[in-house]
Amino acid sequence: MKRRDFVRKASLTAAAGAALTGCAAADDGAGAAVQTRPRVSWRLVSSFPRSLDTIFGAADVMARRVEALTDGRFTIRVFPAGEMVPYDQVLESVQKGTVQMGHSASYYFTGLNPAMAFDATVPFGFNARQLNAWMYYGEGMELTRAMFADFNIRNYPGGNTGVQMGGWFRRQVGSVEDLRGLKMRIPGLGGKVMSEMGVNVQVLGGGEIYSALETGTIDATEWSGPYDDEKLGFYQVARNYYYPGWWEPGPGLSFYINQDAWATLPSDYQAALEAACAEASVDMMASYDAKNPPALDRLIQKDIALAPFSDDILVEARRITRELLEQEAASDPAYAAMYASYKAFGEQSNRWLGTAEQSYNSFAFRQ
Repeated sequence: MKRRDFVRKASLTAAAGAALTGCAAADDGAGAAVQTRPRVSWRLVSSFPRSLDTIFGAADVMARRVEALTDGRFTIRVFPAGEMVPYDQVLESVQKGTVQMGHSASYYFTGLNPAMAFDATVPFGFNARQLNAWMYYGEGMELTRAMFADFNIRNYPGGNTGVQMGGWFRRQVGSVEDLRGLKMRIPGLGGKVMSEMGVNVQVLGGGEIYSALETGTIDATEWSGPYDDEKLGFYQVARNYYYPGWWEPGPGLSFYINQDAWATLPSDYQAALEAACAEASVDMMASYDAKNPPALDRLIQKDIALAPFSDDILVEARRITRELLEQEAASDPAYAAMYASYKAFGEQSNRWLGTAEQSYNSFAFRQ
């Protein structure tokens, strides 16, 4: 999506509200005109449990804003993972039209199309700002829209956690050798990289992880950052907390909209929904940035072992990541086009952020 398109779409936000307000005003206060707008009731299924109020809450933020912008005429009911469908069936439910919307992380669905990873996160890839920039001002939205069209879905950015932590381990992992044979919950391309390093990879929904870690079904898990990790209680059953989450440097969530349902909406309702998705996306990142720092302080007080991954783990993981990306690109032209755009945008962005941003952060964050 080019800048002029983004600005035009953003301006529709005001237009949506103005159109609804104008309808009401044109009726001399009686309100009959606004009542001509249709009542629309949708359902949204999330891949996240309600207890994770920030990542699940993005869908609530979006739904409330849609309702407000349409004077209560367009409502969206949000269902947590497992209430209507399991976390890993969200995309399929939207595709089939069982529900009109979903909220998920697209790397859960790389089995359907490996390029789904670029809509969410790639190991050693974009941070949250870079992903937003590629989506809105690079080729990200255009390329991912073409991909999701195959599933009868229209996608919108739906939040970001920011760079994640490296997860909780029942024992110390100081080298690549220490990873071999480890049973770890980790999805997406990061899971494939870990598998190449000898990890026995498992994929579990958020609500299943604690019991698996507690019983020893898994030896380690990653989820998000301090705020969510504290809520899920991982520190109670695994004391070693590693960083950074190199496999999720800026994982983006997505709202999925069934294309047929989208086509039935009046244009002002479409504009309201676009604006609400954008607001929810911004809100999630801001919320995590406010909640993670005090959560980390609390976790440190619980006498956990906080440590960085060793350089040899990071170097080997990056080597494997590049190898996997190149292999996939060599076998799939559509994937290759997505990867080429992502890679070129990232190289230029890294040169800029590595100049002013990194030099500032490396000094200021030490103080």
